[in-house]
Amino acid sequence: MVESAIIDAPASTKGRILAQAVRRRPHVWLSPLVFAGLIALWWSATDVFGVPAYVLPAPEAVLGSLVAGLAKGPFDPSGFWLHTGITVWEAILGFVLGSVLGAGLGFALSHWRLLGQVSYPYIVAFQALPKVALAPLMVVWFGFGLEGKVFITAVIAFFPVLVNVIAGYQAVEPERLELARACRASEWATLSKIIVPSCLPFLFAGLSSASVLAILGAIVGEFVGARAGLGMLLMQYNQSLELAPLFAVIVILGVIGCLMNYIVTLFERRYCYWARR
Repeated sequence: MVESAIIDAPASTKGRILAQAVRRRPHVWLSPLVFAGLIALWWSATDVFGVPAYVLPAPEAVLGSLVAGLAKGPFDPSGFWLHTGITVWEAILGFVLGSVLGAGLGFALSHWRLLGQVSYPYIVAFQALPKVALAPLMVVWFGFGLEGKVFITAVIAFFPVLVNVIAGYQAVEPERLELARACRASEWATLSKIIVPSCLPFLFAGLSSASVLAILGAIVGEFVGARAGLGMLLMQYNQSLELAPLFAVIVILGVIGCLMNYIVTLFERRYCYWARR
C-alpha cells in the first residue's frame, strides 16, 4: 500500500510520503545500515589494520568460500548444500520433538500441581547438565546416526518451551476461570477456550527461543560424532585452520537460525494474531 501510494502521488508529495514511511518503520533502513557498518569494521580490521588471515579472514575471502561451497552440487560432500540439508533436518526434527514434549509436559505439570511440584526440580537439574557432556553418551546409545543428534537437539529445545508454557498457564486471569466455573463449563471447554489461548503468546515466545537453540543442538551433536553436517565441517576447518570456509559455515548457520525463527513468527502471526509481541 505504501509503495502504490508513493507511485500514484504527485512528485511534490512523494518525498513526504517516503519520509513518513521511513519514520514509521525505522528498522527497514537501520538494519541494513548496521550490517554495512559491521562489514566496514571487519574490512578495516583485515585490510587497514592488518589483522592476519589466520586470526580473522577478510570479508572477500569468506564471500569467495561461501560462493564456492554453494556453487557445488546438492549431493557433493565438498560443498555446503549436502551438509546444510543434514543439519537443518536434524534441527527441525529435534525442534518439533522437543517442542511437543515441552508443551505437553508444561500443560501437565501446570494442570496437576502435585505432579509439577514433584517433577520440576528434577527437570531443572537435568537442564542444568552441560549438553556437551551428554553428547558422548548419545554416541554410545545411538551411534553416529541421526537419532543422537535429534535427541540432543530435542533436549536443548525442550526447556524454553516447557518454562514458557508453565508461565503462560500461571498467567491466566483467575477471574476468567471463576467465570467458567460459574457458567458450569466443562474442564475441556475451560482448557480449550481460556487456558490454551492465554498460553499461546508464551508458547510462541518459547518456540522462538527453541528454534534458534535447535541449530545449536544439532551442531553440538555433530561436534561429538558425525559423518556429515555443518558441525562436522566446522571441526574439519578448525583443525586445518581454514578460517575463510569456517566463517562461511558460520554465516550459513546464522541464516538458518534467522529463517527458522522467521517461520515461527509467521505461525505466531497466523495463530496468535491477537497478542502480537
